[in-house]
Amino acid sequence: MPFQEATVDDLRREFASLALTDGSNISALCRAFGISRSHGYAIVRAVRSGGLEAAARQSRRPTHSPARTPASVEAEVIALRAQHPAWGARKLRAWLLAHDRPAPAKSTITALLHRAGLIETERRPTASFTRFEHPQPNDLWQMDFMGHRPLRSGRVYPLAILDDHSRYGLVLEACGDQLGASVRTHLTRALQQYGLPWVLLTDNGPPWGSSSGARTRFEVALMRLGIQVIHGAPMHPQTQGKVERWHQTVGREVFGPIPFVDLAAAQRALDAFRQVYNEERPHEALADQPPRTHYQISGRPYPSRIPDPDYDTDEIIRSVQSKGHISWNGRHWRIGEAFSGQRVAIRPTGTDGLFRVVFYNQEVARIDLR
Repeated sequence: MPFQEATVDDLRREFASLALTDGSNISALCRAFGISRSHGYAIVRAVRSGGLEAAARQSRRPTHSPARTPASVEAEVIALRAQHPAWGARKLRAWLLAHDRPAPAKSTITALLHRAGLIETERRPTASFTRFEHPQPNDLWQMDFMGHRPLRSGRVYPLAILDDHSRYGLVLEACGDQLGASVRTHLTRALQQYGLPWVLLTDNGPPWGSSSGARTRFEVALMRLGIQVIHGAPMHPQTQGKVERWHQTVGREVFGPIPFVDLAAAQRALDAFRQVYNEERPHEALADQPPRTHYQISGRPYPSRIPDPDYDTDEIIRSVQSKGHISWNGRHWRIGEAFSGQRVAIRPTGTDGLFRVVFYNQEVARIDLR
């Protein structure tokens, strides 16, 4: 019968006792105990030189291992992992290298974490994919709420804004609701601090979008700043893949099984995470560099006064009425109630009878006289 792990020493002793009996057939004993002949003879030699107790399993680890990672380095890896429990071997090694610390190979760190009982298995991607990013910082920002998390009393709704190119976390706010006023407050603060992006990507729902597809006053306010607002495809959160992925990281590294006491406590934890994420945490998509190394403030500062639209004097200009329409060519043309009180320009296209309605520098409607 094969050796069982729970009784291996007893079975070794029993095998040795039988093998040393006069007239014993060691080959037959090896087959009976389910071990190889070389293993069986090794046990016999051990017993003859060291007595029956020498049959017990001995450690095969060499007494000296010159290639073993120094204990001080192992301790530093374990300590770093304790600070960042969600970091794998690749991130740990990248951080050590970036801070001029001794950095074992990724496989060595993985083995070390296994020995310490800190990981069960290395996660691997399930499928290959192609990353896409805008070529410059502030070309596009992604913005979204990450749902809600419980507090001791009430809920917190983390609001995240991420730069597409650098993955720099611009905003991570513990909001008490998902209302437009909260979004405007935190977004305006970010625009004042970091400058203006060219495009802002959100999902389709409130407070920034409309289920009907109509423009919102939120969008109109950003269009006046020269920011284009685009929305992800309905039911396709992967359109905002980077901010959605950031949500997962925040959820894993900030929110545990014990709820925060209140919004202030949640905000302190989010601030601490954002600082590490932006300044220290290696990012695989950035060649294991932190986002701060790839981000720079926009060259378009937030204006102290929102400028008027720069329409040519010979263009057809109309004011949008309270019901969201303009009057031109003897007819009413609907533009959208969000534009009420704003001035738009009517510009010809290359097709006879087809005109573009432009608000600042963005097309918001078309008029077809054909």
